[in-house]
Amino acid sequence: MSDSGNWCLIESDPGVFSGLIKGIGVNGVQVEEIYSIDRETLEDLKPVHGLIFLFKWQGRDPAASGKLAPIEYDNPDVFFAQQVINNACATQAILSILLNSATIDLGEELTNFKSFVSDFPAELKGHAISNSDVIRTVHNSFARSDPFVNDMHDPSSKESEDLFHFIAYTPINGNLYELDGLQEGPRNHGPCPGDSWLDQVGPIIQERMDRYAGGEIRFNLMAVVDDRINVYESKMAEYQSQLKALQEKEGSDGLEIGSWLRSEIENMKGDIQKEQEKRTKQARENKLRRHNFVPLIYEILKGLAQEGKLSTLIDEGKGRAKAELENAKARKQAQGSTATGEDEDVDMYAD
Repeated sequence: MSDSGNWCLIESDPGVFSGLIKGIGVNGVQVEEIYSIDRETLEDLKPVHGLIFLFKWQGRDPAASGKLAPIEYDNPDVFFAQQVINNACATQAILSILLNSATIDLGEELTNFKSFVSDFPAELKGHAISNSDVIRTVHNSFARSDPFVNDMHDPSSKESEDLFHFIAYTPINGNLYELDGLQEGPRNHGPCPGDSWLDQVGPIIQERMDRYAGGEIRFNLMAVVDDRINVYESKMAEYQSQLKALQEKEGSDGLEIGSWLRSEIENMKGDIQKEQEKRTKQARENKLRRHNFVPLIYEILKGLAQEGKLSTLIDEGKGRAKAELENAKARKQAQGSTATGEDEDVDMYAD
């Protein structure tokens, strides 16, 4: 894998991913974070086009070799691109879902890109993604303006334990596929007629998480779904149509079914308002991500130092931190903690 090549790290955040999809020109879909992989949770988000899974990359896992689904090579019905550059895995996971969907409106840019690379081998598809000015520019527009965190470490480096990786799960032509750009090809997890893939994917992801030590909780799962406002508006229009038909037939909407329809219409209005508020918040957060606050912080600290207030504030901060750590240590001791080494660490950080 080559170096970062001007591809920056982006956050695992549904607002970022939704903005990235929109920035590429794709219409009618967004990304939602999910906290459970049970069928009921996924049912509420239908239609679900695919799942994006984030986990700590730990290289090839020999213990999992017997459990891995087979790799398919050169399947013309599956768009698969190998990841040839660091920091691009989030965007590649998103593209793996978008470019394998038969129902998503890709927009002009991505439609042309898919057509152009359709006959390329997987490695060349990866190079095409990394060299796409449009895709790279949109990806980098969501990079955090953080001078202290610039590039993801190379997986072969000594610090690879801090490397996190995105992969995608999506149904293609009646089969559930795992699309991981660090693999040689897509993994076929078997037939999934209809939307049964939502039942099949949960145990697969759970098994993957179970390979890690019990203390590892840094996983993230997001779903690419239809635009929620469009979904709510469509449901509301359907309920309104049913209510109108009921009123014309019965001459009144006072029946129990009429009350239920009116209640659902109000629920849809509330859901639309919540979604609009969420998008406003996400847009603000995305704007703040792009802003570099370091110069402002520097000037504030410089001003405090010139006024002779900085050292006092630092001492006060140290005092509060030490008090909080001592309180934490006392709570642990009250709970019967005997972790001497842990207590020594607390003292060390309190100095």
